[in-house]
Amino acid sequence: MSEMETNASFESISVHNFSEKIMEQVVHFHVMKLNEGFFLWVGSSPVLSNLAVSMSSRYDSMPLSSLVMGDPSNTAANTLAQRLAKRTKKQVFVSYSLAVTDCNLSLLVENRIKKELELHPECF
Repeated sequence: MSEMETNASFESISVHNFSEKIMEQVVHFHVMKLNEGFFLWVGSSPVLSNLAVSMSSRYDSMPLSSLVMGDPSNTAANTLAQRLAKRTKKQVFVSYSLAVTDCNLSLLVENRIKKELELHPECF
């Protein structure tokens, strides 16, 4: 393998941050673009309370998803990872560190992520 091929196959990690006030709460978003996917952290304080991973499968139209760490009764990270993997066709890691007290908050957070995907697709 030539040096050019080696360098082309390993891109550096890029970081993209944005915040939004949603339902009287400031929500922070941290995206790390990886070589074949991305890591998304969503939260209001610097806590990594869970981590889910999802990726497309050639055997099913719905991406595979698994909770790597965290409370298995909280499905927010898994659900969001699965939806983003389906939308982007990439491997997605998600940490969703917001209290799931209002389903409207989750919907608004997901809509804000979709908006950012449209505005900055190169960051995902």
